[in-house]
Amino acid sequence: MKDRTRARELAAEFNRKGDPTGWFEQLYREGEAGKSTVPWANLFPNPHLLDFWKFHPQPTAGKSALTIGSGLGDDAEQLAPWGFRTTAFDISETAIRTSRKRFPTTKVEYLAANLLDPPSTWRRAFHFVFEANTLQVLPAALRPRAIERIAGFLCPGGLLLVIARAREPFDPEGQMPWPLTRAELSAFTAVGLKELSFEDFLDLGDLAEPGVRRFRALYGFTA
Repeated sequence: MKDRTRARELAAEFNRKGDPTGWFEQLYREGEAGKSTVPWANLFPNPHLLDFWKFHPQPTAGKSALTIGSGLGDDAEQLAPWGFRTTAFDISETAIRTSRKRFPTTKVEYLAANLLDPPSTWRRAFHFVFEANTLQVLPAALRPRAIERIAGFLCPGGLLLVIARAREPFDPEGQMPWPLTRAELSAFTAVGLKELSFEDFLDLGDLAEPGVRRFRALYGFTA
């Protein structure tokens, strides 16, 4: 099992202080110093992104992509070779700095930004948006705003791929990362997107944490 002890401690501490997203930078700083583990930093692209692309490749020529909560950069570095003009952002400046160091010749534009208050120039600016695991580490009260911002990144004809831990409404939330319900993800359709596909599956491929239930959903935006 991945050690999430410190991440959970920091999330609880910053939530108590009224800063529910401030703990990400602290965790990455501690990770950089070798004092903590960033549990989602696998140092390889999300396998469910790779699996999606294997069976549903998309045209990329002249198109832009955005990676949300880009962490140490592996997902963004996968999108760029597929042909996208790729932007990646994370709220943690340390994560962004580390990504640039890891990939010194990258074509990805890495930026520090807050999903809840993103640059206005990103609205309706991207043809493909990838969100994995960010929503599930946000408190439930912040997710509707985050979903609205994510949906707003898509340009007409754009696609959004979302991957998240999953649960039924009657299941306990448990500890962070908090699994999402399908009803929570349906908020993407409430803000103007169309659900194109929805998968509910048991992830047996993660050797560090087998048997995790996940959603993988594809949404489109038509002006």
